[in-house]
Amino acid sequence: MKPKHLAVVLMAATLAGPQAKAQKVLSVTDPVEWVNPLMGTQSKVSLSNGNTYPAIAVPWGMNFWMPQTGRNGDGWAYTYDADKIRGFKQTHQPSPWMNDHGQFSLMPVTGSMKFDQEQRASWFSHKAETAKPYYYKVYLADHDVTAEFTPTERAASFRFSYPTTDSSFLVLDAFDRGSYVKIIPSERKIIGYSTRNSGGVTKDFKNWFVVQFDRPFTVAHAWRGQNLAKDTLEINAHHAGAIVGFKTVKNAPVLVQVASSFISLEQAQRNLSTEIGKASFETVMASAKQAWNKQMNRLLVEGGTVDQTRTFYSCLYRTLQFPQRMYEIDANGKPVHYSPYNGKILPGYMFSGTGFWDTFRALYPFLNLMYPAINKEMQEGLLNAYKEGGFLPEWSAPGFRNIMIGNNSASVVSDAYMKGLRGYDIEKLYEALQNGANNEGPMTAVGRKGVQYYNELGYVPYDVKINENAARTLEYAYDDFTIWQLAKALKRPQAEIDLYKKRAMNYKNLFDPESKLMRGKNKDGKFQSPFNPFKWGDAFTEGNSWHYSWSVFQDIEGLKQLMGGDKSFIGMLDSVFNMPPVFDDSYYGGTIHEIREMQIMNMGQYAHGNQPIQHMIYLYNYTSAPWKTQYWVREAMNKLYNPNPDGYCGDEDNGQTSAWYVFSAMGFYPVCPGTTQYVLGAPLFPKITLQPEAGKKLVIEAPGNSDKAIYVQDLKLNGATYTKNWLDHFELMKGGNLRFQMGASPKKDRGAVQSAWPYSMSLDK
Repeated sequence: MKPKHLAVVLMAATLAGPQAKAQKVLSVTDPVEWVNPLMGTQSKVSLSNGNTYPAIAVPWGMNFWMPQTGRNGDGWAYTYDADKIRGFKQTHQPSPWMNDHGQFSLMPVTGSMKFDQEQRASWFSHKAETAKPYYYKVYLADHDVTAEFTPTERAASFRFSYPTTDSSFLVLDAFDRGSYVKIIPSERKIIGYSTRNSGGVTKDFKNWFVVQFDRPFTVAHAWRGQNLAKDTLEINAHHAGAIVGFKTVKNAPVLVQVASSFISLEQAQRNLSTEIGKASFETVMASAKQAWNKQMNRLLVEGGTVDQTRTFYSCLYRTLQFPQRMYEIDANGKPVHYSPYNGKILPGYMFSGTGFWDTFRALYPFLNLMYPAINKEMQEGLLNAYKEGGFLPEWSAPGFRNIMIGNNSASVVSDAYMKGLRGYDIEKLYEALQNGANNEGPMTAVGRKGVQYYNELGYVPYDVKINENAARTLEYAYDDFTIWQLAKALKRPQAEIDLYKKRAMNYKNLFDPESKLMRGKNKDGKFQSPFNPFKWGDAFTEGNSWHYSWSVFQDIEGLKQLMGGDKSFIGMLDSVFNMPPVFDDSYYGGTIHEIREMQIMNMGQYAHGNQPIQHMIYLYNYTSAPWKTQYWVREAMNKLYNPNPDGYCGDEDNGQTSAWYVFSAMGFYPVCPGTTQYVLGAPLFPKITLQPEAGKKLVIEAPGNSDKAIYVQDLKLNGATYTKNWLDHFELMKGGNLRFQMGASPKKDRGAVQSAWPYSMSLDK
């Protein structure tokens, strides 16, 4: 898949041979065409290159659509190495590990009425596949059918080009675990629902669908399991489906429109009428493309290579997907939603499909910088989740899911408010933060597991049968920092402010002076023993002590002093890259994919494929060697990302790993959400023009940028020399010009003094 105008760039490279990829892209006028939705799809359980799927959707849409290569119910629903497609599935899946809910699929077949997923599957080739964010097309070889589809927020338009035959069929599979279909020939329509889910829903959960055809059926049957129903067009069963047939003529495609609703069949029909109605396939496709370009045009890059440009926009595409809207628009034009928390139909916004353990780090800060309007809706959705579920979610898919650790909803709420979002009930959300910070929830991943120990001892003990206790302690302390920030902004009582300020320093309770690392501690105050800093899991979450010891986002200066001061801290940072990728996987009883991804990247103990250490590269900015951040940021971008099916170095995770790349390409990163600071790196492109929703145009220039000139020599903000290692959110919102002077050798004295360093609580006067 090449952008239409890419040929112009490549024509100049005809004689360049292998150097073609190094040709510079002078400007981007149609950013969505640079996206490769297949980036990250060459993945499997044992090794993730992203664990993504081609999401054919609009930004933050309620429903995504995808070609389905995996068996029904398999979280790895599309993998690049697969040979066959089983259907085109409506999906709400945030990751293969969380799996899907409310899914159903369509599949064209010819010759005979094959509806079983194995029998209907067709060979396909990526050479006969076109994947764009707003459009998908593939040739199904076994059926001689070309399938195309294009999305809206809650609906989609399909176009199936069959051969000339009287034996063309379309299969609707409503999946197992409880489904319903009804064929209405007089209306050329199929209706029904799917209840297939992986948790996080109430017992009456349904995804209602309406499938509208442009022509009458010559044959119609419902089916259940492996059996075709001869005597009924309506089935409610464990596994229900439908198959309808028509006479077709080559070059006269069958048009099918589909919409769904978590609320009702009536609402599904409303979604179809409102979002597609009588619009042609081309009109729907043009609208979907425009929806992507509207958002992507806010970040325009210039002067990068073809691969850098493709990688940037493919990552941006991922950042604009999750969380998904889970609300719909009623007959009065008002937002309304099915609540996955109490099962009721209620007014207002709702979102699903994100894990805050991943996305608090960069995804939500990115929305606050560039797209605050959608995050305002998300904040209102969080408020509704609290009202309906009694707690804020930490992983919503679509409701509470019992996975991962931390109380990072505090960061998501605080960062939005600290960066200027207003117009929602922040006092009620602050109440939700206090509730989550001081109570255990209905499951271990909601509220704070071990909160009584944490509040009394200042840490979650290692020996009280609470797993990942050291990681919980570090994250709770950071989350308390974000609550402290918000409490000050809301002018809460001083005693309350002081409480969270004190708790934010609880990270110190787990620092082991002997190893200079974080270490689990028993209830009696003694460190757990024996201690292996290379042991994954156990006291930590999907990482080891070398990964998690940097999770003191709020007080890097305090951590630095614990580690022995500036020189020692730099040495500890360097050690991450210099050590071999040894590991102890005994806690898991086998090598989990996150471990393998660290091992094979040849970057020592640096495990960028998982989230806990992704900010660590930026911590040299808190020392006398900020130039080392510039080196390692560029190294990570060049080595660990590409725009191909193996394009990530681990799970992409709901936009977080992509947001790291997008921020880093701009030249800065939000090390500590809950503050208004972005910590400097080194921009990837000679020029990026930002047009934030709530701010003025900001031009980021680095005219001497190259593969060799990766070090910042000088920085000017609106013409004035800027000496700090961080940028302020509200200063950037004023717009203007940020100009980096780049060089091939590090400028070791720039930013090397404490007055240039980013925020740390220990230095907060």
